[in-house]
Amino acid sequence: MEFETRNCWEVYRDDEHRAAMDKLAADYIEFLSWCKTERETITWLTEKASSQGFNEGFNQNRFLKIHKGKSLIMARRGKKPLAQGLRIMGAHADTPRLDLKQRPLYEECQVSLAKTHYYGGIRKYQWLAMPLALHGVVIKTDGNKIEIRIGEKPDEPVFTIGDLLPHLAYKQIEKKLSEAFEAEKLNVILGHIPMSSSKEKENDKNPVKKGVLKTLNERFGMVEEDFYSAELQAVPAGPARYVGLDKGLIGGYGHDDRVCTFAGYRAFMNQEDPEYTQVLIIWDKEEIGSEGSSGAKSLFLEYSLEEILEQWEPETRLRNVFENTKAVSADVHAAMDPDYQDVHEKLNASLLGHGPVFCKFTGHRGKVGANDAHAEYVGWLRSILNKAGIPWQMAETGKVDLGGGGTVAKFLAVYGMDIIDFGPGVLGMHSPFEICSKADIYASLLAYEQFFKN
Repeated sequence: MEFETRNCWEVYRDDEHRAAMDKLAADYIEFLSWCKTERETITWLTEKASSQGFNEGFNQNRFLKIHKGKSLIMARRGKKPLAQGLRIMGAHADTPRLDLKQRPLYEECQVSLAKTHYYGGIRKYQWLAMPLALHGVVIKTDGNKIEIRIGEKPDEPVFTIGDLLPHLAYKQIEKKLSEAFEAEKLNVILGHIPMSSSKEKENDKNPVKKGVLKTLNERFGMVEEDFYSAELQAVPAGPARYVGLDKGLIGGYGHDDRVCTFAGYRAFMNQEDPEYTQVLIIWDKEEIGSEGSSGAKSLFLEYSLEEILEQWEPETRLRNVFENTKAVSADVHAAMDPDYQDVHEKLNASLLGHGPVFCKFTGHRGKVGANDAHAEYVGWLRSILNKAGIPWQMAETGKVDLGGGGTVAKFLAVYGMDIIDFGPGVLGMHSPFEICSKADIYASLLAYEQFFKN
């Protein structure tokens, strides 16, 4: 009569499941270590999908389309008419980070630095005194694109943001946490050697900054003006790693939401000859409200489905497709932290290792800004997962007056489709080193496969 969540480690304890889990974890660590920006993620997905026969062109029974280099849609035609609906899974490829400002370079105290503007919801102190890498693109006036990736190889330099030593931090520690760390002081250290030390140039202004520009020019052909048409991001340097003596956890930058991007992509690619047309869409800009032409608020999905209808079923109306569609917003959830259990209401909290988490509604204080999935849809999802024997759980994002957040779900719900948030739990979400359970990633893959095929 009562319900208790199940521990994935107990459910998947045989050698076959454990071997599959270990292989998936190793592949995911490789993916997470390489894909640290939305552009890198979309490029990785596109290259993998193209090698398996997904190419651009809506007239094919399976295709992909890239939008602005930051969003991607993939589709596989099913047996049933489009009017009977689709199976859509949406995730996002962007992650909280530090963006270099439009004019970032300056010099102070014989050190060259870069000004940043943080992107998404970060806790600023977590980004201090740690190794950072520089990723992104620079677009020259002739249209040439220069890809930047510095700080990931063992023999490459890294970057960092200096922190105040405790001996001089007495005033700082008396401030509120929200006031103690200023965004304008999240400045990335780039260099220290002046361009020239000759006597005739001793009075030159900003010799260290000029030294940095000289290095960038020699390596990438850049001049300072090129920063105006660049998208450069400071992200944590180094690979994702196993956490714990038993290697049961994975730590790294960007679980939110690349773990769902990875698992959703794998689940999508594992399908063959489906009943319903399947769609996987990866968006940008979720961490800043899904704004812009590459976010979920854009009409990228709608325009793409219009193209599909024109090629496959021109007599079908788009609104009929949407009304009968079932969708999943594949996004992570805040698992209960052992040291901060008091911010959760335990009856409605999730645990690492107990499977992917349904979040019926997000929003904040009174469900403001929530999708709030319908009970009928939740019942259908419970049914297909229970029949497949896949562990799952359902939770809220913290206590009512403390929790809050948002996902892409509400932007798809406006079309009338059924949708819910569903993904693995994470500790330290939005930090430079998030933690996820290896077992939850495996269970999420299996759950996403069931969604696509049912």
